[in-house]
Amino acid sequence: MSAAETSRPLTLPSTIPVATVPTRLDDPALYINRELSWLEFNARILAEASDPTVPLYERLKFCAIFASNLDEFFMVRVAGLKAQLHGEIEEVTPDGLTPEQQLAAIAKRVHELTAEQYRVWNETLRTELAEAGVALLRPDELGPKEQAQLDEHFRRDIYPVLTPIAIDPVHPFPHVRNKGINVGLIFEKRLHSSEPSFGLVQVPTMLPRLVRVSVEGKRRAFVALEDLILRHTATIFPHMKVVGQYAFRVTRNFDIEIDEEEGEDLLILLQAELRRRERGHAVRLEVSGDAPDESIQWLCRELEIDPTRDVYRLPGPLFLGDMTVLTAGDERRSLRDEAFTPQYVPPLRDSDDFFETIRERDILLHHPYEAFEAVIDFLWQAAEDPRVLAIKQTLYRTGGESPLVRALQRAAELGKQVTALVELKARFDEESNIRWARALERSGVNVMYGLLGFKTHAKVMMVVRKERTGLRRYVHLATGNYNQQTARLYEDISLFTAREDFAEDATAFFNMLTGYSAPSRWNRIVVAPLGLHEAVLGLITRETEHALAGRPARIVAKMNSLVDADVIAALYAASRAGVEIDLLVRGICCLRPGVPGVSERIRVHAVLDRFLEHARIFHFKNGGQDEVYCSSADWMPRNFKRRVEVLFPIVDEALKQRVIHEILGTMLADRVKSWNLTPSGKYERPNAGTGIRSQQRFIEIARERAREDARLGLTTTSPLQAPASPAFEKLRRHAVKKRKRRRHQE
Repeated sequence: MSAAETSRPLTLPSTIPVATVPTRLDDPALYINRELSWLEFNARILAEASDPTVPLYERLKFCAIFASNLDEFFMVRVAGLKAQLHGEIEEVTPDGLTPEQQLAAIAKRVHELTAEQYRVWNETLRTELAEAGVALLRPDELGPKEQAQLDEHFRRDIYPVLTPIAIDPVHPFPHVRNKGINVGLIFEKRLHSSEPSFGLVQVPTMLPRLVRVSVEGKRRAFVALEDLILRHTATIFPHMKVVGQYAFRVTRNFDIEIDEEEGEDLLILLQAELRRRERGHAVRLEVSGDAPDESIQWLCRELEIDPTRDVYRLPGPLFLGDMTVLTAGDERRSLRDEAFTPQYVPPLRDSDDFFETIRERDILLHHPYEAFEAVIDFLWQAAEDPRVLAIKQTLYRTGGESPLVRALQRAAELGKQVTALVELKARFDEESNIRWARALERSGVNVMYGLLGFKTHAKVMMVVRKERTGLRRYVHLATGNYNQQTARLYEDISLFTAREDFAEDATAFFNMLTGYSAPSRWNRIVVAPLGLHEAVLGLITRETEHALAGRPARIVAKMNSLVDADVIAALYAASRAGVEIDLLVRGICCLRPGVPGVSERIRVHAVLDRFLEHARIFHFKNGGQDEVYCSSADWMPRNFKRRVEVLFPIVDEALKQRVIHEILGTMLADRVKSWNLTPSGKYERPNAGTGIRSQQRFIEIARERAREDARLGLTTTSPLQAPASPAFEKLRRHAVKKRKRRRHQE
């Protein structure tokens, strides 16, 4: 294979018949556009919202997720493409599309998907919600008594907060907030008058979007705040005759651009950038209501957006992501997924001393089926243990009121050396992370912000403990964030180990982040940007060589996104050589499977169910000597080149086989919640057969393990010998009580 064949990305426009697809690996026809692939991922989410086998409230949740995802897509991806156009940058993607072509294709597909979303809302979700006693109503659909109560609520609690703005030469068009909802008003314009013909009211974001009302025959009923404001336009503009009114919403460029080398204090620099991005360029205008074309054209001129491509007229309420409020607190089980509590599985559940248990063997947890609370309890035990000298941890997205952060604070207050690598630039979590960074610093934690110019996306924790035989290091590695909230919703893998070679690598990893001192070699882990890309290409190439030599060769790779062109070219080459490849790619996939002569042996599956598939797991047959790796990194250029990531192996043979057969094997057998990517770039449901629903099976496996332990009469007393120290035994009992108390409170 030539250098050109391995170095240049590929993408195939779906308009090209597969029969005419070229077989050169540097041909753009072999790659799917990244942005269009992401839109197909969001289309699969929307399909869950319309699936009658999904409980009603879960369908509403998927409809809301679709809307929220689309917001982020416009704020980051579409905004980036528009910035390229404004900067006159003609960057052609691997599939051969220019920014202008991508924006045109995106607009076409998003208009289709948005129309489908509102069809689902109007024809299915809203109707079924009403049948379940849940309603979103307009004020004019209420009776006189309810209207009077609503009007009084407006007069007392809403009207004083509003700021009416009439647009004229003295009052120019105001800045409207990103994702904020606005009421637009068209006034009757008098002949030869200089009075304004347009006004607006920005719907206050500090007030609830949906106003609860009491309606006979309904369990729960709401009115949208913008509809209530529209009802009272005569009160808001008493001297203007309103001849038209509608609601609109603007999406802006909300990405962050900072030059770390130009700032002495990254935290202060980021805070300033967060304030600036609220004024980013508009990239989308959504309109609900009967808005005249002339008024929309005027808005587009003020916002500097394309009236044809960037305007979305919606036959229903703006931003359906807010509609989950309709069902919040309504726990009728028939309308939601089956209740499931993550299982606190052995051996950690039955351990009084996590350190002793981890010394005995590696521990693998499959979240959310197996409780993330074990990770929290491990850190709390480390914080309280007088033998622990130091704790080091990366924090990317920790969530609000994080018990992990509190544990780090407690450890620092007890005099331990605590270092937290806080990633301030975790997109849309920047403000939360700034708050936690400040709180950690106040507690005495040594807070660092990673390597200049790189996001620290790796998930690593290390505890250094003084024991009778000397210092011992305990390491936790994960594919997902240290976030107890998302750990109940995201599927991830985490590993505890006390192996010395892992410990040496973890020490070197943290030293690299804090002291820019990368080791000459790593024992077990692979780190980006210091060789992860090359390592992945090497593993794929090794499977290719095994296949050419007639040895067993297979790749099963599970990830969120597959974008990197070099990796895709290597997979194509492996397929040509005879390697059987199964890719479990939840989101973006730029590889085109099933192309004759190129990717006939590659199959791409996407599982989408109640939990977000998030773990990155890679199995290489390796001539019969199976290797399994987990990682924080997807196979994307940004993960390989612009982020600090970690790839780590599963070396315990029993755990390795569990990952291969129980986790990956179960997912590949899914025929209920999986989709198959076709050569055209579209996704199809597999033919229903004897397959299973993988996430439901994982729930059953976790429960079966818990039941088996109960049958065997296992208790929470560790079978391992307890430490002899009376002081430590007292601490152990205290830690167990705290764990039980926290579980009870949750």
